[in-house]
Amino acid sequence: MGLLLWKLGENNKAEQLYNMLLNEASNENDESYCCHCLGIIKHNLGQYNEAIKFYQKVLDIKEKTLPPNDPDLASSYNNIGAVYDNMGEYSKAFSSYERSLEIRKIALPPNHPDLASSYLNIGVVYQNMGEYLKALSSYERSLEIQKIALPPNHPDLATSYNNIGMVYDNMGEYSKALSSYEQSLEIQKIALPPNHPDLAHSYNGIGAVYDNMGEYSKAFSYCEKAQDIWKKSLPSNHPHIALVKRNIDKVKKKM
Repeated sequence: MGLLLWKLGENNKAEQLYNMLLNEASNENDESYCCHCLGIIKHNLGQYNEAIKFYQKVLDIKEKTLPPNDPDLASSYNNIGAVYDNMGEYSKAFSSYERSLEIRKIALPPNHPDLASSYLNIGVVYQNMGEYLKALSSYERSLEIQKIALPPNHPDLATSYNNIGMVYDNMGEYSKALSSYEQSLEIQKIALPPNHPDLAHSYNGIGAVYDNMGEYSKAFSYCEKAQDIWKKSLPSNHPHIALVKRNIDKVKKKM
């Protein structure tokens, strides 16, 4: 139930449920699972220091009980890397992601979806560091695996198309960026509820491309759609809400 609430974007309800379960946890396995889920939720809410604490607690428990190349350890490193990336601590993020990928290459078959996740996340770090060709290579490797391992309308495919769109936008290849964002949005409309935060990522990305192309009325329309969704699904102080407000103000000024 908690995972379903989280996937539906009901972060506050999911957090309440997992805190209740954590208080009732009778062993380290239950404690680890609840901390993992709370880490995800805190991450989604933009409460990054709290997310790191929960994820590190999970890793500490796992390192005591699992062999060094167990895939569950890779998941913990991956989660910690994601938070550091959002905090702008890219060297820490890259280190965590690489450790996760090393474990997964040993422990998993070559087309496992978790390998795709590692390549995608390493691509995010490269992108944030401005190394766009390396980012694009990682994203495309991730997408290749996902196309084999996942159904065609899986939300993870949408995430890959969204990230590829961001790279093309940063490289000034706007038609390719727009195509990738639209592929992402098409999947998300099928796979996700209408106010899911991930839909807003695609709307915001499409708005940014239209802004760069000088089509400001279209840019404004898509950024407003992103803002409406994030206001409904995220806390008022979440960084995404500030981001889309800046984008809207920038487009208004240009208009």
